Amino acid sequence: MVHCVKCGKDVPGDANYCPYCGSPQRGVKQAIYEVSSDDLIEKVKEVIRKGKVSRIIVKNEKDETLLEMPVTVGLVGALLAPWVAALGVIAALVTRCKIIVEERD
Repeated sequence: MVHCVKCGKDVPGDANYCPYCGSPQRGVKQAIYEVSSDDLIEKVKEVIRKGKVSRIIVKNEKDETLLEMPVTVGLVGALLAPWVAALGVIAALVTRCKIIVEERD
């Protein structure tokens, strides 16, 4: 199962459209990383530096979405600071996180 690129609900990996919101699903790849809260900020920064990322979703141990961060090419420096601050708060509240990284082809 993968997550819908728009609504975030689970959809079959071979689906062309989300059965919940109708959003097209093709052309999006997902990578999922499980990290400790101590490594959360560094892993997100590393993923952003790699490029080609369109969205990052952070979930807790119960698979509840804590943060959805749209990533654009220009998201650097001062524009990244509020997201890093939010990640810092999340890291203080949870012990393990799941990072879902969506890349567009």
